[in-house]
Amino acid sequence: MDYDRIFRSAIDRLHEEGRYRVFIDILRTKGSFPNAHCFGGNGPKPITVWCSNDYLGMGQHPAVVEAMDEALRTVGAGSGGTRNISGNTHYHTELEAELAGLHGKDGALLFTSGYVSNEAALSTLGKLLPDCIIFSDELNHASMIAGIKSSGCEKRIFRHNDLDHLEELLAEAGEDTPKLIAFESVYSMDGDIAPIAAICDLADKYNALTYLDEVHAVGMYGAHGGGISEREDVAHRLTLIEGTLGKAFGVMGGYIAADRTIIDCIRSYAPGFIFTTSLSPVLVAGALASVRHLKASAAEREAQQQSAAMLKAKFAAAGLPLMPSVTHIVPLLVGCPVKAKRISDILLAEYGLYVQPINFPTVPRGTERLRFTPGPHHSAEMMDALTGGLVEIWSREEIALAA
Repeated sequence: MDYDRIFRSAIDRLHEEGRYRVFIDILRTKGSFPNAHCFGGNGPKPITVWCSNDYLGMGQHPAVVEAMDEALRTVGAGSGGTRNISGNTHYHTELEAELAGLHGKDGALLFTSGYVSNEAALSTLGKLLPDCIIFSDELNHASMIAGIKSSGCEKRIFRHNDLDHLEELLAEAGEDTPKLIAFESVYSMDGDIAPIAAICDLADKYNALTYLDEVHAVGMYGAHGGGISEREDVAHRLTLIEGTLGKAFGVMGGYIAADRTIIDCIRSYAPGFIFTTSLSPVLVAGALASVRHLKASAAEREAQQQSAAMLKAKFAAAGLPLMPSVTHIVPLLVGCPVKAKRISDILLAEYGLYVQPINFPTVPRGTERLRFTPGPHHSAEMMDALTGGLVEIWSREEIALAA
């Protein structure tokens, strides 16, 4: 058996399809984000970052950095193991209380990432509910799909945000069959939003539980950063809300918030929680400071929304192929993985502007795109430089602009 040939062939396929991913070697500059430096053949080069999921720049916020520094000096670097063995660092207890309050729930549970929280929570819920059917939006995160698969439950996929299709599938299930509807609030590749209240109406009608992934919305929406469910005043109608600490909150980790009994079940049964070393108290301290700050301050959210609106307007005025988006996500359609990668490469090499191409399987083939996430610290001058660079590259590469 030629193992090496198999592995090389797998990589070659990605190159042939234009989907091979290259990770930039980068260092952000504390206090001046979105400015950063990337490393290559000629040493560190200054760049402007346009694709960070640290949407509000909270990973650079003085309160967050200071909280992490204090935790490092007072309690050290690591957590010492799983919470099962090493117990709860007090920071974990405090943060879980803050997150439960953020979503109006009785309890919350921290995980090492948003991927792990989705996989662990969904798989455990499915295993605890006998003969459960999970109804999943077709554009759900890979981590949600992994959790549903791991649950061993029957899965029924409904067309994206299609309430009629979801109801049709719910009606086909037995009245006494346990049902769980799993969906997201903000879908991060297209920037659209789920009809949360209407899905809750269907859940009430068909006696189903609801599981909402808010990872691209927590910190970003709502009076206190509780996400779209807070903004639309429906958090109390949802069985379980999942979020991340690694995007708008700017640090690392994932969590779920729900009724205390559900939290206790997942804490007690989920291998992804039980057998994983808990987050470093340094990270938890930073996340705690970030959550508390964004609960009290709307300034970052408002500035980010203004930046997103401004960039959308500049792209549209320049005739760039802006895809529809009602959120902070600003996607430009390219439609070809090779061209998307080439545009990204030219932007970085010639203009010092960094944005990653988004290709299959993250998005469907033929919808490859560049996904921009302007933040509160991206200036109008930065946006003009980006827009001008894109227009020049579009012309150079003979890609048609919008009519």
